[in-house]
Amino acid sequence: MAKLPARRSLFDELFQDFPLGYSIAPLHGDPLPAPSKIKIDVKENGDTLIVHAEVPGVRKDDLDISVDNNVLTISAEVSQYDADQENDKVIHSERYYGAVQRSISLPAEVSIEDATARYEDGILVLELPKAAQEAKKKIAVG
Repeated sequence: MAKLPARRSLFDELFQDFPLGYSIAPLHGDPLPAPSKIKIDVKENGDTLIVHAEVPGVRKDDLDISVDNNVLTISAEVSQYDADQENDKVIHSERYYGAVQRSISLPAEVSIEDATARYEDGILVLELPKAAQEAKKKIAVG
């Protein structure tokens, strides 16, 4: 007998392409992106890998970037607080806290000591110089 798909996955697939505004209004203006939604581009420019990552709504102090065994990991903490006040009496407030992390394998080893990072308008730009590779050496057969 064929196994039927779970009801939850069937509905998830059906509604995944609809914008949130058609089904439910988000509690906060910009929801935290899913790890798969952090868009990352990796380009090679000579001896440097250039990485662009979209991480909107995050302060640069809340970004954590690491490279371990050619795996680049970008982590971000989001804490947003909105309050509408009228004569110091809070009428409406929303708090949103969350974390997101994305890891990708780099095509080459990089030199962390010479790497640079900048963050502006929700775009993280990393310049990762490739690590110096040893020249090929011949091994004499004795």
